Amino acid sequence: MPVSCLDSLRAAALSAAARGWHVFPLRPGDKRPAFPDHAEDRCARTDLRCRTGHTGWEGRATTDPQRITRAWQRIPYNIGIACGPSRLIVIDLDMPKPGTVLPAEWVTEGVRDGGDVFAVLCQRAGQPFPNTYTVSTASGGTHLYFRHPATGSPLRNTRGESGRGLGPLIDTRAHGGLVVAAGSVIGAHTYTVLDDTAPELLPRWLAEPLYPEPPRPAVPVVLGADRAGRYVRAAIDRTLTKLAGASEGGRNDALWMAAQSLGQLAAGGALTDQQVTDALEPAARSLGLTARETARTIRSGLTAGARNPRSVAA
Repeated sequence: MPVSCLDSLRAAALSAAARGWHVFPLRPGDKRPAFPDHAEDRCARTDLRCRTGHTGWEGRATTDPQRITRAWQRIPYNIGIACGPSRLIVIDLDMPKPGTVLPAEWVTEGVRDGGDVFAVLCQRAGQPFPNTYTVSTASGGTHLYFRHPATGSPLRNTRGESGRGLGPLIDTRAHGGLVVAAGSVIGAHTYTVLDDTAPELLPRWLAEPLYPEPPRPAVPVVLGADRAGRYVRAAIDRTLTKLAGASEGGRNDALWMAAQSLGQLAAGGALTDQQVTDALEPAARSLGLTARETARTIRSGLTAGARNPRSVAA
């Protein structure tokens, strides 16, 4: 890739950071994070940033110009923006993929892509199409950037195809999500700023459908009153206290570590996998993690913990 392209990518990363957006490298010509090169369940703690626990791309994102300049010194990384630390909600108005069939209610509205769906939503709500920071994507879609509301639960990612969120062909990226920044290049297409207006605060009418579903009521974990039961109860309480203190950007990793730790006790027979899930799920959901990512992370942590069973003497 020409040096001029590397310079352009570095400048775009610095420009995004100057807006207060936390950036990190994506693989050249790709949407996937360049680092770390391993999943949390395969973290061997050899990566310098994982010495005290797995650190994913969200925890590595930064606004530090010196770190950004070093990262984009020799390799033409694309640019990722970590939406959670950046306090951004990005609405992705997508183009239909081959074979996409829209629900009849949208077909009758003459909808062809995510932009059309969003225009119909604006019309139904009696609201104008937002005037906010806007980027064209490599696929021909559009990213609308908004500031995260100051109050309420942290918003998470949604997928239009899942039936949650705003509608078909519309995804959102928020806490736990990333977006490819302007200046990035995929194939022959560059992510380009269409409207350089400062991001609007996400309007209430758009925010309300995006709030996560409430967590299910907590299920008490019943343990024996003997020494082993008291030990396991204390282990659960310590784990929940540590999980509750997890910082933004590290909550999913903290949940995995909690599930791994209690999973060792489950593998040793002191708990069941269901009891671990009952203990961790409400705590994770209260931190803003979605039901889907909570279930997936707990399963992964339990699997890792089962590799090192830990028994408790009665």
